[in-house]
Amino acid sequence: MERTKTEILAGYSRASHDLDAWLKNAGDADLRRRSNGTRWTNEELLFHMVFGYMVVRALLPLVHVISRLPEPAGKAFAAVLNAGTQPFDVVNYWGSRAAALVYNKQRMRRKLDKTISAISRRLERESFKSLARTMPFPDRWDPFFMPTMTLTDVYAYPTLHFDFHARQLSPSQPPQISHQKPDSDKPPGSPVT
Repeated sequence: MERTKTEILAGYSRASHDLDAWLKNAGDADLRRRSNGTRWTNEELLFHMVFGYMVVRALLPLVHVISRLPEPAGKAFAAVLNAGTQPFDVVNYWGSRAAALVYNKQRMRRKLDKTISAISRRLERESFKSLARTMPFPDRWDPFFMPTMTLTDVYAYPTLHFDFHARQLSPSQPPQISHQKPDSDKPPGSPVT
């Protein structure tokens, strides 16, 4: 089911509040603790959750361009990316570990807020027609990437990604958050982490 701009923006706002709750309640031991079901620590996983929004910010111009190309060009692009899934998984894992050193507990909330602000402004400017544009996606890269996604799907993606990984955090005291189970027509798999 396609989400509306209002629903997508509400998801962004909730994720920002949820991250704030996690960070306020997490002590150093919580941040260093291994997350559930990944090789990341909680702090590295929190950054990876923020990174989903950063990815979308980078993807938006690409989707606008590729969605205007002939369909075979988009499918070829997605096929090339799918062929590179294994190297992507390695970069995704080590990149989140390294980036968490920079965007640590003190910095990741500001990074998320800045990123959400940028993609929210862009979403507000999108027309109904542009949100309906489609592009083939490398569906082996992430359980929430589908073979073909609308621009609306791309805007909704980072909150699905955030919510999926939020269930893998392992704090000693769960924070009081407004976490809701993500809606997804595609059941999430286990991303390589």
